[in-house]
Amino acid sequence: MREKFARFMAGRYGNDQLNRAMTILSCVLLLLALLIRGRSLSNLLWLFSVAVLVLVYLRMMSRNRYKRIDENNRYLRFTYGITNYFRMLKVRWTQRREYKFFKCPGCGTTLRVPKGKGQINVVCKKCGYSFRRKS
Repeated sequence: MREKFARFMAGRYGNDQLNRAMTILSCVLLLLALLIRGRSLSNLLWLFSVAVLVLVYLRMMSRNRYKRIDENNRYLRFTYGITNYFRMLKVRWTQRREYKFFKCPGCGTTLRVPKGKGQINVVCKKCGYSFRRKS
């Protein structure tokens, strides 16, 4: 049975980040449809979530890999700013004891300096702007 499924899936696209996000969206819409009392809105949410799930399975079974890769890359470019922002928040949180973070007044780049050095001259590596801050 496992070999038959492997042969069936050969050459098909499979799962990617866009499919995972659409699956989560579909689950959230299904939960909202269960919680909402309004019959017409609940039916609309349920219908939309099922349509999203059908689209997920159509993308997974597709043999047009280049088009699916292009769709996934567009999704990743769209969400990069949001995911990068939260990733940097996590990095700053883990390094908060050893480093202090400043925004460059010239270009807005986040700069990291070691804590406990007193008044220091901070130079932005991106634009060369220099300013004094207490670390």
